[in-house]
Amino acid sequence: MQLFGQMMYQPMLLSSLLERAARQYSGVEIVSRDAEGDIHRYTYRDCHTRSGQLAQALQAYGIKVGDRIGTLAWNGYRHMETYYGVSGIGGVCHTINPRLFPDQIAYIINHAQDRMVFFDASFAALVEQIAGQCPRVERWVMLCEKAPLPPSFSISVESYEDLIGGLDENFEWPHFDERLAAVLCYTSGTTGDPKGVLYSHRSLTLMAFSSALPDSLGLSAVETVAPVVPMFHVNAWGLPFSAPLVGAKLVFPGAKLDGESLHSLFEQEGVTLSAAVPTVWLGFVDYMRRSGKATQTFKRAIVGGAACPPQLAASMREVGVKAVHAWGMTEMSPLGTVCSRSHELAHAGEDEWARVSTKQGRALPGVELKIVGPDETELPWDGTSAGELMARGHWVADSYFGSDKSTLRDGWFPTGDIATIDPDGYMHITDRSKDVIKSGGEWISSIELENIALSHPDVESAACIGCAHPKWDERPLLVVVRREGSSLDAWQLLSFYSDKVAKWCIPDDVVFVPSLPLTATGKLQKVALRQKYGNHFVDSLGRT
Repeated sequence: MQLFGQMMYQPMLLSSLLERAARQYSGVEIVSRDAEGDIHRYTYRDCHTRSGQLAQALQAYGIKVGDRIGTLAWNGYRHMETYYGVSGIGGVCHTINPRLFPDQIAYIINHAQDRMVFFDASFAALVEQIAGQCPRVERWVMLCEKAPLPPSFSISVESYEDLIGGLDENFEWPHFDERLAAVLCYTSGTTGDPKGVLYSHRSLTLMAFSSALPDSLGLSAVETVAPVVPMFHVNAWGLPFSAPLVGAKLVFPGAKLDGESLHSLFEQEGVTLSAAVPTVWLGFVDYMRRSGKATQTFKRAIVGGAACPPQLAASMREVGVKAVHAWGMTEMSPLGTVCSRSHELAHAGEDEWARVSTKQGRALPGVELKIVGPDETELPWDGTSAGELMARGHWVADSYFGSDKSTLRDGWFPTGDIATIDPDGYMHITDRSKDVIKSGGEWISSIELENIALSHPDVESAACIGCAHPKWDERPLLVVVRREGSSLDAWQLLSFYSDKVAKWCIPDDVVFVPSLPLTATGKLQKVALRQKYGNHFVDSLGRT
């Protein structure tokens, strides 16, 4: 006979995170910088009150459980309110990446069947451009005061403050099934139409708890957290949920993400922890070096979205900031691993830890990982056996929005990454399965070759792709942006590889370019590079 525990049941709902923050940390600030650089300050208590007013406005309009509400907005306090006001009544907050092409944005809004869209004033022109392609959207709401509404707008628009103004400040959040959908995010769609990932209250709440742990992101009430990663990029990696959970001060940077703007904001607000993709931290470090400025409080930078080059981590150490490597994906809500010290490495020297910290780290509690070979056989955790990385856990997607077809293989999600896992559980991504270079029957890691190029003092950024070759199937090509004023040539850079990798792994050529194409989330767009340079060796050999 089964014997069940005699414990109270409370559904895990996102509204409970903000409700806790409003009660336990009522005076802790949420600071936002707008497009003009002006600072807005209020508290968790204020955010809770206004989110409840938004919830009432949505209910009065007829928004029902499961209805999708889109957002086109930067990181700011009103965007934060939509996170909680929409999900708190059972609606689905659908964050949309405004950096995508307009046709992609319209496709996403239509695919999600958004009934309303909330947008920042800076995206007014974009909204006017796509509104005619989105017939299902019933209301467009600008996240602004009453005054700035454009009188010449071709579509009907209302202001956010008009929408929530005058409503009851005491709202009681409803209780419902924790498995109901809360947030919808779409992949960037670099290999086809974007795909929607639908998160539940339960999955996001569990990830918030797990990500706040000391060996995860290490959040606490004494931290001041600045989510630089956009709130439209997988919920700013969960920080708008985990920060209220622990009562940390939140600082939203808005649209200005250059090194100087971030440094100024961090110093002004006493930021201790932030999170962003490598390209942002490259700009931050470059500004600090050029300006000679230091950081007084900012000591930890979460680096994700792409592999953290060892040279970037070293540069951040030089300016007094610890780079913390993390890994995940949209389908994982997104956090899967964080690189923190294990018991065995608690007293490891800096050189040894620097070597380990280049890895993506250990799985968060609630996530399981394994690597498999081509025949689906699980490979050993020996740090050298490389295979396809598989994941499962409480916040890992089973299928995509609008599809009943599971994405899982034997209960595991195929991440598309090639990785190793060492005996201590540290996972190291060696490449994306679509980016690994297959040359003469051997695999070459494009990430390893990129990291070597980035360690050269004259290289600002670099990408490595596999190009068709008549003899070897594929050979590596480097695509490089030189640092300003550098005269680095291909021979000099390729010579730099001579004692760092096997001779057959050294790229065959270098193409120098003024800039590298990036995806809408700041990652290298290797698809575009392969389209442009995929026949580089075939064409060059044909000319000889």
